[in-house]
Amino acid sequence: MRKNSKETIITAAVLLFNTKGFAGTSIRDIAAKANINPSNIGYYFDNKLGLLEHCLTTYFEHYLEQIESALPLLEESPSACLKRVIESILYYQFSDIHMSRFIVREMSLDSQTVREIMSTYYQKEKYYFHVIFENGMERGEFRKLSPAYAMIQLKGQLSMPFLNPHYITEVLHVFPQERYFAEKYLEHILSWIDAAVLENKQVAIS
Repeated sequence: MRKNSKETIITAAVLLFNTKGFAGTSIRDIAAKANINPSNIGYYFDNKLGLLEHCLTTYFEHYLEQIESALPLLEESPSACLKRVIESILYYQFSDIHMSRFIVREMSLDSQTVREIMSTYYQKEKYYFHVIFENGMERGEFRKLSPAYAMIQLKGQLSMPFLNPHYITEVLHVFPQERYFAEKYLEHILSWIDAAVLENKQVAIS
């Protein structure tokens, strides 16, 4: 991999954003971390905001792909589809824990860039989840529930390891960077779906 490649710049930037914050990180900081000339960052991304926008849009394009890949299961079983969606999202997030940590934290802020992401990618995510929940209730697999409140609970569980990594490691003494954590955490979320979402717990075990 060339030292001035986009991947090298992005990796260095995300590590710095997670430690110094986006506002506290300069183009020169990123260039020094990546061991490149600062002009290379301008070549690929124009500026730091362009780099941020690239990280967000690339991340969420692949994020939506995780959901869309599971949607064909909806015809077979809404509960199987929902569980596959959660599994795909969770493992996608853990495939690059540093990027996911940065993205989740950045999306908790109020900025024009975040609002644009919400109006595009998050609205599409909301649509997909509503289709799954409404289909599940119509077919009697899901309890009668509010899709919005169910999404709040699911999104909270999916973001927790990335919003509070130090609490998890220092207080609970578990380590999100380990594959074992992702597997156990997935079991926990699927158990929550069985208990809180499914009408019949015997239906559609993924």
